[in-house]
Amino acid sequence: MINSEENTAAASEAEAAGQADEAGWILDYVTDQSYLDFKLIGKIDLPQFEPIELFGLSINLSPTKYVVYMWIAAIIVFVMMTVVAQTYRKSVVPHGFSNFIEVFVVFIRDEIVRPNIGEKADRYIPFLATIFFFIATCNLLGLVPYGISSTENISVTAGLAIMSFVMIQAAGMRNNGVVGYLKGLVPHGLPVFILPVMIVVEFLGLLTKPFALTVRLFANMTSGKIVILSLLGLIFFFQTVWVAPVSIIFTLFIMLLKMFISLLQAYIFTMLSALFIGMAVHQEH
Repeated sequence: MINSEENTAAASEAEAAGQADEAGWILDYVTDQSYLDFKLIGKIDLPQFEPIELFGLSINLSPTKYVVYMWIAAIIVFVMMTVVAQTYRKSVVPHGFSNFIEVFVVFIRDEIVRPNIGEKADRYIPFLATIFFFIATCNLLGLVPYGISSTENISVTAGLAIMSFVMIQAAGMRNNGVVGYLKGLVPHGLPVFILPVMIVVEFLGLLTKPFALTVRLFANMTSGKIVILSLLGLIFFFQTVWVAPVSIIFTLFIMLLKMFISLLQAYIFTMLSALFIGMAVHQEH
């Protein structure tokens, strides 16, 4: 009797573990890991380093899968822009791949940077164009077989948002001076007793900008990945091939849609960054 109850309990635990594995397989694709998983090919373990203790904080500099694909995206952008620069050194008339890249650069300059920043906007084109191409490359890498979008990790999007935040503050102080910029954060003509409240409100307003950039990019890229994996998972959930045609068709449609969203999210991040820079530069508006 006791053995029967033990066997039943063991079977229940095994069934529960199996259900947990089935329910959690999607999380393996959207959580960070210390290895690259190529499924049918195998896994590649990434080097791990001892954490560094700094000011009471433990900092782990070991690379993860998102870090690796972020490096890959950076290398792609660097090589791509190097090729374009060398082409322009040979001829001022763009052709081929350089002409394709110039379309995006001109669009960023004429439709994003100059309308939102105004005078002296061209000094911010290198930063905003780099942000656009890097985010777009990171996003599109997730559509490559075994590829991963680094922007599906909130730490990556937070890092990009922090860089934009620093550029926003630097642009405001460069144009208005440090004291003038800080004074411009608080509306003029307010009663003295309201100033402490407004200072806190304006400070929180500064932090909401990078927070919005972080969450928007992370949520949109992660949700697209989860939808694709969920549609493919229907085949295994129902355990029948009859679901496969419908599941695959919808998956292909979502992947095409995600290709558009990848470029759209890079555009939105760049547009909002340019808008926030313009607000910091022209505080009078």
